[in-house]
Amino acid sequence: MKIVISSDDYCSLIPAIQEEARKAGHDCAYIGPGPGEEKDWPQVTADAARAVASGEYHEGIVLCWTGTGACIAANKVRGIRAALCADAETAKGARVWNHANVLALSIRKTSEPVLREILEAWFSTPFSSDDWNLKQMERILSLEKAAE
Repeated sequence: MKIVISSDDYCSLIPAIQEEARKAGHDCAYIGPGPGEEKDWPQVTADAARAVASGEYHEGIVLCWTGTGACIAANKVRGIRAALCADAETAKGARVWNHANVLALSIRKTSEPVLREILEAWFSTPFSSDDWNLKQMERILSLEKAAE
């Protein structure tokens, strides 16, 4: 799988995410500033979300200080279902019930051990394909169409 990572502030989570993604067999790219630089979170997040929505990447991982702004920005891109996850169970639920294709993380609150747990859950949990969950996803898609 191809994964795009974005952040407005380069931090230790970036190489940690890249390492965990590669260990799980995924290719990844990074959109954002280098060490000591900063970029605006709406822009780097939108760039990553658009890359997922276009099919260039299968999934995205977006970061900002709280994770909330990156999650909001990503969800403004049609076809994106971003979930802000602070633990592995939330990441698992976001995959199963919400078919989330973008993981949002807080730079401030995500430690590297917790990051590894979240990514393990994210990478190993498939979307649910049972009738009830598929119906929920149809409802989400209809909301998106109604907003046009």
